[in-house]
Amino acid sequence: MKISKEKPYILYVAELIYLKVVQIKKENPGITNIDAVDRFIGSEFYKEISSGKFHDDWFEELKKNNFVDKKTKKKIPEETIRLLNIQKDMMVKQLIQFSGLYYAKSHYPLEISQRAFDHLWRTCESYELWCKETKQENLIKLDMID
Repeated sequence: MKISKEKPYILYVAELIYLKVVQIKKENPGITNIDAVDRFIGSEFYKEISSGKFHDDWFEELKKNNFVDKKTKKKIPEETIRLLNIQKDMMVKQLIQFSGLYYAKSHYPLEISQRAFDHLWRTCESYELWCKETKQENLIKLDMID
C-alpha cells in the first residue's frame, strides 16, 4: 500500500508553526526546542494564530477560490472546512493571550502560558509524526518525538 505524502489541510498551520520554531533555532544556535517554542510565543505569527486572524484570512482566500485548493485544483470537502474551523477555535482557546502574564515572580510559566506552550509542542509533534508516517523524515528538524 502506497502512503500518500499529500499533507492534510489540518496540518497546514502545524507545519507553519514548526517551520517558525525551526527558524528560531537556526537564528539562535545552541538553544533548546523548549526555548525555541518559548520564543515563538509572542511572535507576530503567534499573535496572528492565537487571535484567529490566520484562519480567518485563510478561509477568506479559500472562499474567493470557491474552496478549490490552488495547488491540487481539488475542491476542499465541507467536512475539512468544518474541521479547520474547529482547529481555529481550539487555537484561539489554547493560545489565549494576556499581556504581561507569561511568567510569575518565580519565573515559572503561569497555567495559561503553560497551556499555550503545551499546545504548540503537541502541534509540532503532530507534524513530526505525520512526517514519520509518510516516510518524509528529511522534513524532521527538531526531533521532538524521539
